[in-house]
Amino acid sequence: MREAKIKGIDKSYPVGKIVCLGRNYLDHIRELGNKVPDRAVIFCKPASSLLPDGGQIILPDYTNDCHHELELAVLIGTAGKNISEELAMQHVAGYGVALDLTLRDLQSELKEKGLPWEIAKGFDTSCPLSDFVPADQVDNPNAIRLTLKVNGELRQDGTTAQMMRNVEEIIAEISQYYTLEPGDIILTGTPAGVSRIQSGDQLYGEIENVGTLQVTVA
Repeated sequence: MREAKIKGIDKSYPVGKIVCLGRNYLDHIRELGNKVPDRAVIFCKPASSLLPDGGQIILPDYTNDCHHELELAVLIGTAGKNISEELAMQHVAGYGVALDLTLRDLQSELKEKGLPWEIAKGFDTSCPLSDFVPADQVDNPNAIRLTLKVNGELRQDGTTAQMMRNVEEIIAEISQYYTLEPGDIILTGTPAGVSRIQSGDQLYGEIENVGTLQVTVA
């Protein structure tokens, strides 16, 4: 069973759902030529997609276009359903650095056919994830910088202030559809700058006040 660990307090949670928010940064929507959604674009990754810090991404042999997407991860510590925005932060145990790896070619093919595209998002090692910092160590998760370098080259550079839905709104909206439970993880979307990764690449993500994540592509 996968566990989400919180740094410094010797606490961990068995990982439950990994609930992801798509199209939450306007510049990222534009770079992919997508429409601005009327409601949150929500999908899930299985716990088997997790890859710990320092691990190796294994690209499936049925793709030739895997993209990196750096995201702020939110760890749920207290269960809730239909959570209000005002109480949302009371359900957060910590924050981490995550990558939502996407098989863009497969995703595009499935979207064109009107089919679900979770298999383009949920393959093994598609969710590299750091350990979490306690929630009280991040004063404002809605105004922190995210950067991703590939082989030392800056690819993504944004701030959570650019999110169309902030963390409180994301938790409230997701909890309308799913009961959030301790150990659930929410990925909050990615800023612009996504691009293809390939064998041998070294990825280094950093989120202000949260931490770093470093993985390689096998």
